[in-house]
Formats: sequence, C-alpha cells, structure tokens
Amino acid sequence: MSDGAVATSIFAVFMVGTVALGLAAVRGRGRQGGLTEWSVGGRSLGAVFIWVLMAGEGYTSFSYLGAAGWGYNYGAPVLYVVAYMSCGYAVGYVVGPMLWNYARTHGLVSISDMVAHRFARPWLGAGVAILVTVFLLPYIQLQITGMGVVVSTISYGAISLNWAYFIGFAVTTGFVVVSGLRGSAWVSVLKDVLVIGTLAFLALYVPLHYFEGYGDFLDRIVREKSDWLTLPGSGESPYGEAWFATTSFLNALTVVIFPTTVAGYLGARSADGLRRNAIWLPAYNVLLFVPMLLGMAAVFVVPGLTGAESNLALFKLVVDSLPAWAVGVIGVAAALSSIVPMAVFMLVIGTMWGSSVLSLLPRWRGQRRQKIASQAVVVVAGALALVLTYAAPNTLVRLSLISYEGMAQLVPMLLLGLVWRRLTLAGALSGLVVGVAIVCALVFSEHDPVFGVNAGIIALAANLAVALAVTYAGPAGVPDERPDHEVLASDPLGPEPGTEPGAEALVR
Repeated sequence: MSDGAVATSIFAVFMVGTVALGLAAVRGRGRQGGLTEWSVGGRSLGAVFIWVLMAGEGYTSFSYLGAAGWGYNYGAPVLYVVAYMSCGYAVGYVVGPMLWNYARTHGLVSISDMVAHRFARPWLGAGVAILVTVFLLPYIQLQITGMGVVVSTISYGAISLNWAYFIGFAVTTGFVVVSGLRGSAWVSVLKDVLVIGTLAFLALYVPLHYFEGYGDFLDRIVREKSDWLTLPGSGESPYGEAWFATTSFLNALTVVIFPTTVAGYLGARSADGLRRNAIWLPAYNVLLFVPMLLGMAAVFVVPGLTGAESNLALFKLVVDSLPAWAVGVIGVAAALSSIVPMAVFMLVIGTMWGSSVLSLLPRWRGQRRQKIASQAVVVVAGALALVLTYAAPNTLVRLSLISYEGMAQLVPMLLLGLVWRRLTLAGALSGLVVGVAIVCALVFSEHDPVFGVNAGIIALAANLAVALAVTYAGPAGVPDERPDHEVLASDPLGPEPGTEPGAEALVR
C-alpha cells in the first residue's frame, strides 16, 4: 500500500469516528430539545468539557500552519499569540462569570441576545448578529482552507484541495447540526488527546532528528539567525515592540467577548467552573511554543519557502522524515484543529440568526422553531464559506484582515454596557460605527500597523471616546422602566464561588 493510501485510510477512519462521536454526544438527551440545549449545551457542561472546548477554539489550524509559518518568516513576533491568549484568560476570569450570570439570569444564548436585552432593542441584536457574521465567515473559510492544505499534504496529494475542502465542510456540518455545542465539546476531547500527543512527540523528535538536540538547534539560531529571536523579527518585519504590546492588549480584550468564547462561557454549568477553567487554560498555551519552534527549525531544514508555502513549514518536516501512518495521525490532529473551531463558528452564526434575526418574524419565535432556523443557517453559512473558498477565496481573505480588530469594536457596547448603566444606545452605537469605520479605513488602505501600533487599538480608543462623549453630551434618554433585575444581572461580576446555581452539583 502506498504512503498516500496509508495516510488517507487513517484520516478517513478518524473522520468517520469524529462524526460518530459528535452524534453520540446527544444520545439520550433528546435531539428534539430547544435552542438552549443545542446552542449552549443546556448550560450543563462541566469544567473539563468547557476546558477542552475553549482550548479547542483557541488551537486552530493556525497553530499548525500559521504559527509555524510566522515562526519561519519572522520568529519572535509570533509569540504575541501566547501573550494575548494568556492575558485573555486572566481577563476571562472576571468577564466569563459576568457574561454567564447575565445570560443565565435572562435566558440568553449569544452576544447579540445580550446586546438586544441590555439596550431593550431587538433590532440592535439583529444588527450585531449580521455584523458578527461578516467577521466570522472568513474564519470558517480559513479553517476550510487550512484543513484542505493539511489533508492534501498528508495524503501525499492523493486527496485534492477541492475534495479536502468539501470533506471539512461535510464532516463539521454533519455533527454540529444535530449535536450542537455538546457535540463540539465531545469531539474536542478527541482532538486534544491527538494534539497533545503529536506535538509532544514532535517537540522531541524534530530537534533530535534534524539537529543534535535543542542545544545544537538553539545555538544555531543564536549564531546564524539571531534576528528571529528579537523584535521586530527577521527581514523587513513591521511587528516591533509597540505592535506586540498593543496587539496583545487588544486581543486579550477581544478574545473574552469573541462569540465562540462566549458560547463556551454560556455552556458552563457554573460560574465557579469558568473561574477554574481560566486558571487551567494557560497551561494549554505551552503547546503553542512547539509549532513556533518547529517553524524556526524549518528555516535550516527547508530554506527558501516563500509566501503561503511557508505555512507548510511544519508539515514539510513531518512528511519528509516520518512514516505514512505517523503522518496520517499528525494530519488528523491538525484537521480536527480546523473542524472544532469551524463547528463553533458555524454554531454561533446559526444561534445569533435564530435568536436575534429570524426571531423578529412571528413564525420563527419559540425555542423549537428558533433551533430549526439556527440549524438551517449553519448549513447556509458553511455552504457560503465553502462556495467562496472555491469561487472567490480572496473575498473572505480580505475580510479576514479586519475580523479580529473589527470584533474588538464590540467591547464597549457589550462589556461597558453591562457594568455601566449610564451608557446610552446612541453612545454605544455611535462608538461602534466609528470604530468599525476606522478599522476598515486603516486596514484596507494598508496602514496597519500605524506608526508601529495595531490599527485596532486606535479604532477602539476612538470608539470608546465617541461612546463616552455622546453618552455624556446627549440626552439621558427614556428611562428604562423595567426592574433592575430585568435589565442587568444583580451582580454583573457573578456570584461568589460556590453560591451560584449548579454549584452544589460540582461539590457533590
């Protein structure tokens, strides 16, 4: 049997197992449950499932492809990923329980629901859902593309890119439509076992196989490629100290309100579980050093990779030196690192449209109908990303440039809005419009970074300034006559550990 056939067979077995595992996740839980069960797992996931789910969202195909590629091209600037995720988990220790408490108190399932409820404007939730969809679609396309590149490479060309794209879409849609967030959490367990195992192996194998161990490898970097170890990195990299600091700060704020992160928060059984999760998650970041280091190792082993080809730096080492069965297993880990986050991206888009957009129509109201609508949107969103991957890949690639920085502009509306009752609808909306406009203008005109500073942080500063100015300068607005407990959670920071609903289950 050829190497391609061996690796492809291993990949096929695991893909079938992935779908089966996702479907098994809802066995005995009633597949006819409503939107809350499907979108946030009935708010019943324990600390371990939340940990693997949220770790799975953070560890995407970028970790195998982009992180290695950035390490190969630039070196030190790639460490911003570890920096912002670790800082984001610290912020999440406070923000996670706050969002969980607010959503649980008012029966909400997405950030678009929260915004609509906070400002008592259903149309605002629909608008946020549409805006977030624009920002998330590129991530689905990037995961489809990343999986396609991985599968085509590890199959030694036996599976074409086009078929690999379709397989990624079909597998993900197959289990997420039926099993929702719970299925994604179950598949995350399989993914994490493979990711931890394969990266631990590669962290030992590559330095020993291609060098004389880490001592020789790091000594060569210091002697021959010292630029890779300092900011701004190698070549003409624009990613210096100011960019590193501002990007880490911006992304640490953004990751805690990123819709997929919030989906993990809302699926938790308790706020205390989220606090513990925030303590454990940074340990997972240790794995991110592996593809970064291997990308730098590839500089010596496969020099001369340019453009998108540099993203294959890690897999060039793998395919070149390992037997086909090992290549297949490593490829499955990388593929699942695309499938899990892609599933949650699709789930979040479906949830927001079902609960905030289509629910504006009388015929789509009610938990059961909203779930059906959300499942249909999942298929449509995934299919749209797949079609654009085939027909116009640059369309979503261009949008991806503003995705994270654009999502950051929701921070004042969502977080400030929850902790500060004075913030008005006009202020929050004005700030959002200004922030998104500045991000688009700077990024699409290729002025990111701006004087070495992340363009998103400049837009966020303007967003916040406008929101505050409009709030203070404008009329107080019509007083909200709803009781406080119907507008904001009584304690937006969440209850004390061990006192929230469901805590007794954790104790037992």
